[in-house]
Amino acid sequence: MELLSCLTLVILYGYVNGQPNFVIMLMDDMGWGDLGILGEPNKETPNLDEMASQGMLLTDFYSANPLCSPSRAALLTGRLPIRNGFYTTNAHARNGYTPQIIVGGISDHEILLSELLEKKGYQSKIIGKWHLGHQEKYHPLRHGFQEWFGSPNCHFGPYDNIKTPNIPVYRDWNMTGRYYEDFKINRKTGESNLTQIYIEEAERFIETQAKKQLPFFLYWAVDATHTPVYASPQFLGTSRRGIYGDAVKELDYGVGRILKTLSKFNLAKDTFVFFSSDNGAATYAKSHGGSNGPFLCGKQTTFEGGMREPAVAWWPGKIPAGVVSHQLGSLMDLFSTVLDFANIPIPTDRIIDGISLKETLLSNHITDRPIFYYRGNQLMAVRHGDYKIHLWTWTNSLEENKKGVEFCPGQFILNVTTHKQINHSSMPLLFNIAVDPGEKYLIKHTHPTYHAVMPEFQKIVWKHLKDLVPGKPQLNWCDKAIQNWSPPGCEELQECLKGPPSKPHLCVWPH
Repeated sequence: MELLSCLTLVILYGYVNGQPNFVIMLMDDMGWGDLGILGEPNKETPNLDEMASQGMLLTDFYSANPLCSPSRAALLTGRLPIRNGFYTTNAHARNGYTPQIIVGGISDHEILLSELLEKKGYQSKIIGKWHLGHQEKYHPLRHGFQEWFGSPNCHFGPYDNIKTPNIPVYRDWNMTGRYYEDFKINRKTGESNLTQIYIEEAERFIETQAKKQLPFFLYWAVDATHTPVYASPQFLGTSRRGIYGDAVKELDYGVGRILKTLSKFNLAKDTFVFFSSDNGAATYAKSHGGSNGPFLCGKQTTFEGGMREPAVAWWPGKIPAGVVSHQLGSLMDLFSTVLDFANIPIPTDRIIDGISLKETLLSNHITDRPIFYYRGNQLMAVRHGDYKIHLWTWTNSLEENKKGVEFCPGQFILNVTTHKQINHSSMPLLFNIAVDPGEKYLIKHTHPTYHAVMPEFQKIVWKHLKDLVPGKPQLNWCDKAIQNWSPPGCEELQECLKGPPSKPHLCVWPH
């Protein structure tokens, strides 16, 4: 009887103590249209499709930025990049991120989700790409995580270790090797075992926490679908979509493995799992990019293809199965939602842009709220209900476009997909996103609908800008001297490199 009681306590641990576990699966550059359940015709995501059938599919879910670093900073802070500092003022409306020459990173002023969970006794681990600054002061273990296996930057390379160092891979506080040296990625074939390593890391972490009976937060930030795209040998050549499809199939397999691990250790009913992507698919990556479904353009832009993301929520016994929600959601909402489920108060000393989706997830309740689309330091567009306005339009410069960098390949809409930054603030462009997801059919300013909905948009924009206090921009300064020359732990591996003298300079952001 005693043994049975103990076993029951273990199985129900998270529920009884009011501390459920959390798993956030954040893909890199995966598009809305890459999931079979969202219409991808090859149906090569069986585990994600099954996850959606067992949980909730959110069709109107957005990133907080059309680029990786700002989007990830927004997820973990619940705040727009313009507030948390992940933007640049070096040029107007330019996307900035954290390559290894960037000086900035996540500010100590910001309160991360991982930090709040740590105070509640959670064990937190990030697996994959951090991308919130690579200098020691920005290390994830200084910001609420207790474990890390992954990298501070994208897996670009290989580099010569003379002009540019290869990117390090960390095990907790110290590097454990470098991409292309200790962690191989074949640029010709796309072969790499990294995703399998990330899957195994997740499984071991879950098993360890199950045995310790501790609540946990797993942030699975894998990056196989970011160029250069890679997949393990058993997945290479198996997709009808080329190497990108191979990577998607392997990530889908990883999702299935993680969900099975939760079930194996009787944690499924105590664990909230959420799957999404940091921004839309990189349409300019050609055969190495994903699908944004019916939406306009892709990554880097504030059209729907740049920020509408695949999103699936799963929690057996809590979230009803087979539900489709049209709630307007954002990656920033995960901050407020997780805190709500964990019974942790939301910080009140700052504006939090994310809202709790708890009632949406449990009962498909719809909360009326706007979505703000930023590009760098500029509010570009706003969605409210079925309608969206563009205050500014811009794809990328004609010069970049002529070089083959196309953010909207095969898509041209007069006066909408502009190669110059066009200010429409005095008379915003209006679209009905519900019936026109491709933003093709402009509602003319003489139309009755325009006059009916525009006053509400004007109120939303006015209130937002009135209350806006931008954070200190973190993406303005670059310096080759602060690249990953000698990360912590390089001495043991004999992989310390000598960098150049410090020469800080303003970063140039062409997009």
